[in-house]
Amino acid sequence: MKKSIVFLVVCLLITLCIGPAQATIKKVAQTGFQFLRVDVGSRAAAMGGAYMMVGDDATAMFYNPAGLAKMSAGLDVFAGQTRWISDITYNSVALVKNLGNWGTVGLSGIFADYGTIEGTRVASNSQGYEETGNVDVGAYTVSLSYARNLSDKFTVGGQIKYVSQHLGSNLRVGGTTKDNTMSGLAYDFGTIFYPGFKSFRFGMSIRNFSKEFKYEQEGFQLPLTFYIGIAMDVMDFLGEHKNPLILAVDATHPRDYTERLNIGGEYTFMNMVALRAGYKYNYDQEGLTLGIGIMQKLVGIRFHLDYAYSNTDVFDVVNRFSVGFSF
Repeated sequence: MKKSIVFLVVCLLITLCIGPAQATIKKVAQTGFQFLRVDVGSRAAAMGGAYMMVGDDATAMFYNPAGLAKMSAGLDVFAGQTRWISDITYNSVALVKNLGNWGTVGLSGIFADYGTIEGTRVASNSQGYEETGNVDVGAYTVSLSYARNLSDKFTVGGQIKYVSQHLGSNLRVGGTTKDNTMSGLAYDFGTIFYPGFKSFRFGMSIRNFSKEFKYEQEGFQLPLTFYIGIAMDVMDFLGEHKNPLILAVDATHPRDYTERLNIGGEYTFMNMVALRAGYKYNYDQEGLTLGIGIMQKLVGIRFHLDYAYSNTDVFDVVNRFSVGFSF
């Protein structure tokens, strides 16, 4: 029975992977608030985004809230920075509290810094335009999460997010000014199931479920994405060990693209140093990912420092840094 479950999950992931190879039309430019889909955790990014079944600390809120229920610490704190393309920076923070039999609750936020953008407008001068000063542009999301173990094999988690984006203001015909701000609620949901075959687990999550948003007359959706994932410590086949090697695969079905595949691995030596690598399949820009993590425990506080490198085809390399504390 256990082998049959594993076989069915693997077959399902393979089926989802066939789609990108055969698809010819990509459903691009159909969603907004794109900052919601950027990897903000260094550990997750280094594993190619294949983190849905791996996250068991504060970073799980950004991928699968069900992972929070697997957190062993009483309190976990996370802070990270993603130096994205075109001088865009994403700063992220998260705080999670383990309430024992009552479950686990968390609070997180992502704050986008788009840098300095100079505004212009049409003018009857030799240049054809005139400067209007810097444009106030930004975005953020604040999330509240809850997760709980329904049994020793099944975990569920949910998250409610307040998302907001400000794209500056523009001058309308007639001289009035339009403030281009949009905000609202979005929801995430996830599950993790352990069938009992060593450390193997699989599950699903849905991210960015929301109503339609609208600027002026044009409506758009958030980047709704459905995920199915598997993960396992393959060193389990060797019996008891102290140096785990986790392999993970996430198959994704986004609203505005064809199916994608995230593959990642993490090898941890003596619970002190972690080496990570991954690959993102069927992405326009992203592909190979690499990273490293350093973990230490001092006076009862577990500390970890992580870095991730992401290669892009056209833009500069993306660097991510994060730090975390567990009490």
